[in-house]
Amino acid sequence: MKRVPAVRDLLDRLALDAPRLAERVLVDHPLGPLTTYRVGGPAAAFVVVDSVEELVALGRAVGEDGPEVLVLGRGSNLLVADRGFDGVAVQLGEGLGGIEIDGTRVRAGGAASLPVVARRAAAAGLAGFGWAVGVPGSVGGAVRMNAGGHGADMAASLRRVHVVELRGGEDARVDVADLHLGYRTSSVASTQVVVEAELALAPGDPARLEAELAEIVRWRRAHQPGGPNAGSVFTNPAGDSAGRLVESAGCKGLRWGTAEVSTKHANFIQADADGRADDVLALMAEVRRRVAEVHGVALVAETRVVGATPELAEAAGVHP
Repeated sequence: MKRVPAVRDLLDRLALDAPRLAERVLVDHPLGPLTTYRVGGPAAAFVVVDSVEELVALGRAVGEDGPEVLVLGRGSNLLVADRGFDGVAVQLGEGLGGIEIDGTRVRAGGAASLPVVARRAAAAGLAGFGWAVGVPGSVGGAVRMNAGGHGADMAASLRRVHVVELRGGEDARVDVADLHLGYRTSSVASTQVVVEAELALAPGDPARLEAELAEIVRWRRAHQPGGPNAGSVFTNPAGDSAGRLVESAGCKGLRWGTAEVSTKHANFIQADADGRADDVLALMAEVRRRVAEVHGVALVAETRVVGATPELAEAAGVHP
């Protein structure tokens, strides 16, 4: 991928203002292996940051007129088109993945693994976050999309977040009421990084909570496919199930190139090893077309997609 001028300018500014961070920036770095689909193109620039201070420095270097930014969590809800991403991709390192428990309050870094937080909370006798044990994402990503499952979501326990804006480096703490959390949505912008979340949980019996976690894991293994996918592809329409609509439209097992609608759960798409991200996108578009034709419902993508052409993104139901 040819480096765009904005990325070159960013690297020059970082070299002057944050040389140690600049040394860690990787150019034309593959993003596919950093996602659970394991397909897709490279980023013009990629960097792992380990502190709020580094994020603020990066945000100042990006500025208002810098390159596009992409915040990577664990890549469990992300599809990068084969042509890649022309901006700078940012991933939080271990320094921003800590977990602290104080009474019924849990403070988790944006890079913290959701299953790890769920298990730590259960072991401490805290209820209300067990649903997260089966979601292979990060706390930061879960806040941004108000992730959830098994009748609960982040909104049920989230109280406050610490956010850094990557266009300027502003650093703020935001109460949950100002996040406007809805079904798989929030007001957290694509240029903002959630570096910490505070959860308020309830007391519970550790043994019972551990049993509940085991049951959630068992249920997911029984009903959802493993392998290279990004979880639910489409959000559920009001009062209905996307998986039901896709299956009843005859799309279960439907294949497009190196991508296939799962035969285990119709709202999952599996990518072949060494497959193409654009095949996944084309299959999303075909599934939407068939569901609209059969049911008159326009499915909306839950998967976050970057680098796709506007035409293909629109056909796949991706939000602008």
